[in-house]
Amino acid sequence: MTGRQERTPRPVAVSIVGSTGSIGTQALDVVSSEPDRFQVIALGAWRSVELLVAQARRFRPRVVAIGDASFARELAGALPPDTEVLTGIDGLIAIAREGDVVVNAVVGFAGLPVTLAALESGRRLALANKESLIAGAPVVQRARRTPGAEIIPVDSEHCALHQCLRAGRSPDEVARLVLTASGGPFRGRTRAELQGVTVDEALAHPTWRMGRKITVDSSTLMNKGLEVIEAHELFGIDYDRMAVIIHPQSVVHSMVEFGDGATVAQLSLPDMRLPIGYALAYPDRLQHPFGAIDWGSLSRLDFEQPDRGVFSCLDLAEQAGRTGGLAPAWLNAGNEVAVAAFLEGRVGWGAIAAVVAETVDACEQTPVANAGDVIEADRRARERAEQAVRRRGLAA
Repeated sequence: MTGRQERTPRPVAVSIVGSTGSIGTQALDVVSSEPDRFQVIALGAWRSVELLVAQARRFRPRVVAIGDASFARELAGALPPDTEVLTGIDGLIAIAREGDVVVNAVVGFAGLPVTLAALESGRRLALANKESLIAGAPVVQRARRTPGAEIIPVDSEHCALHQCLRAGRSPDEVARLVLTASGGPFRGRTRAELQGVTVDEALAHPTWRMGRKITVDSSTLMNKGLEVIEAHELFGIDYDRMAVIIHPQSVVHSMVEFGDGATVAQLSLPDMRLPIGYALAYPDRLQHPFGAIDWGSLSRLDFEQPDRGVFSCLDLAEQAGRTGGLAPAWLNAGNEVAVAAFLEGRVGWGAIAAVVAETVDACEQTPVANAGDVIEADRRARERAEQAVRRRGLAA
């Protein structure tokens, strides 16, 4: 036989931390859509043992991690005998150092150690955990400088910006980043109309299927404020060159305006598997068309300014971003505490912004030498936020 044989590319080795949540399960959908392209080598979750076992049996990872060590024996007894089991936060951190690409689908600030472990190990990080980048920006940016490390954002808006920015050659060409927002379930309502809204109403997102915390953030527009900070940290664009616009159809996921007047936008139907797949396959693209648009049935695209008087979390986040330092960490901690209290029925929806504002006002700006400094700031901020929750708590 003569000539050169074509070599089959090695599958992309994928580690998913937070595999049982919304992003994690959709990441496995993406893997299933192109099984010859991706290989799951590690899965991790905090305590959802039954689903984690089902995932491990299907995808046969080399290692599985469970954050809550009390479930370790139950997990190990249900897995194939050749599967390694790791436990605790150290176990989740360990699998964040595995593979070609690490999906951080952990919810909230708890994802910071995963983000740092992946970057410090020189991995590509498919980042769905915006809070770790926002709250831990000083240490995360240092970790990004590790050879081989890179962040590909999984948030639909930042994935869109990442794609649109490929049309330019340098940040100097960018006039504005325009982040779109659906407006959430309460778009168009007044403050008076939002008095007494329920948890179920806040979780009834009109276009996206997401976890509970991020869905509540969408209802307050805090999610969009956090995304403004995230965009600044990801792309190095200053806050004066960023804008937020409400787009209820969630088809235009974000836009980049260039200095010559051209605007480049990324459009698709709302489907998180598209940005997840983009991050897994980068710099290539998937062959499976998640979110493809039927242009014959798409009738309109609407845009409007956000009502910052009603949805004050947007301004709170942008102000914290401009302040910088530890202010975003205090903002994030205050928001996580307030949202948890709302979901638990301890405060009303309208108290979320008030708790966050009081927390950020108490921000203590101290030097940040390492992740421990960020964790300590988060702890102090949560104490202050809990005090604010108790003062505004609903009667038992």
